[in-house]
Amino acid sequence: MDFSYVASRSKIMPEDWTREEVEIIVAEYFDMLAKEQSGVRYSKSETRSRILPLLKKRSNGSVEFKNRNISAVLSKMGQPYIRGYLPAYNYQKVLLEEAVSTYLQRKPEIEDTFKLFASNAPSLGVLAFESMVESIPEKNSAFRERELVYRSPIQVNYIELEQANRTVGKAGEGIALEYERWRLIQAGKDYLADKIEWVSQTQGDGLGFDILSRNVNGTDRYIEVKATKLTKDAPFYFSALE
Repeated sequence: MDFSYVASRSKIMPEDWTREEVEIIVAEYFDMLAKEQSGVRYSKSETRSRILPLLKKRSNGSVEFKNRNISAVLSKMGQPYIRGYLPAYNYQKVLLEEAVSTYLQRKPEIEDTFKLFASNAPSLGVLAFESMVESIPEKNSAFRERELVYRSPIQVNYIELEQANRTVGKAGEGIALEYERWRLIQAGKDYLADKIEWVSQTQGDGLGFDILSRNVNGTDRYIEVKATKLTKDAPFYFSALE
């Protein structure tokens, strides 16, 4: 082994973020989140350019990833995050969770931003199912998400509350219904598409599923829909019946 090479590589390894750096980026993150939920336009690149001089020679990629780390902390706390920063769970656990928790304690008004998220109606664009369908992820029974070290000082789980929002839920069910029709028509089963029933609307919420669809062989397909204005990386909450 070339030990001189290993040594030279170690010298260029990035240093861990300091408490001061983390506090700077957490504050900027929450400013962007508040603007996003209020419908105020903002630029991630401009925000990044503004804080880079305050950090210790961090790269654009490092700042972007740290913002994704903050999204991960908020997601684990049951709070909304910036849609453009998908949660990345490999982070400085104690320092980052402490910084987010401390910010929420010092700025209790940020809960108004979470309330907006939970109550606002979704904005639906044009549906293109052929580009929306994804393969089923592999099941990893060995995976277990680590517990938070620092709990959120905000007691309400606003992601769960948003998923209980009837407007959000109905919009999600409507999309799932249209997808099921599209899926069967694509398979040449138009007559089965006509048999799909939106049971949560026709029979109520007590069945434990929302849509009674059909498989291509004609058998029943039971669908429980969970909807969020966040990304697929958000946690989802189910009742015992569901």
